[in-house]
Amino acid sequence: MEKINFSECTLSKMEETFNLVPTKKSKLLAEWIEADMELSAFHQETVCGLCELLQDNVSHWNEYDLSLHFIGPMFSTVNFTARLRFNLFAQHTLSAEVNQIMLSGRVDEVIASGYRSPKLPFFAFNEYKKETDPNGDPQGQALAAMLVGQQQNKNSDKNFPIYGCYIIGRNWFFMVLEGNKYTTSEAYQSTKYNDALQIFRILLQLKTYCLERTSHIIVED
Repeated sequence: MEKINFSECTLSKMEETFNLVPTKKSKLLAEWIEADMELSAFHQETVCGLCELLQDNVSHWNEYDLSLHFIGPMFSTVNFTARLRFNLFAQHTLSAEVNQIMLSGRVDEVIASGYRSPKLPFFAFNEYKKETDPNGDPQGQALAAMLVGQQQNKNSDKNFPIYGCYIIGRNWFFMVLEGNKYTTSEAYQSTKYNDALQIFRILLQLKTYCLERTSHIIVED
């Protein structure tokens, strides 16, 4: 059986190998990225502080700095942990057989059902790249992880759309994979305060989707 690692995946390779089609518009993506909930004063102050920190450092931070000082705090403030329902997992390997090809690789972050280990992925977050001289194709690699998540949900009779995101320096791009079609947002610049606030809203909306997908799981205190 042919094997492909996420690190080898470009958009061209994903489209040609797995018959994926890029689209310009997606109702699901629009509903997600246009989230408009009001943010608390605490959340606004937190995002403002992180945005200012990023402004001072983005030009020289590498992907580990970016993850530790900006991305991680953003995710932690949203809090993607719902006990026994879903969690945020870092540096886990995902794999699935798609079209008789074993597609696998390590994902920087994945939100999935499960508590101590990931089960069914809902969201794949891949490739923290510094702003200058990025290597590889972060969009293709994120899409590969999303395709594995889609296949795993199919195998469990749950054919949910899969959400994803990739970052290059200050720029955040959000993605949705539905069937064989995928759509990518325009860039949100996290050094701009209003963009950073919207990124935070998009992450909060994602948490709502995760809560909805796992609402059938009853957790006793």
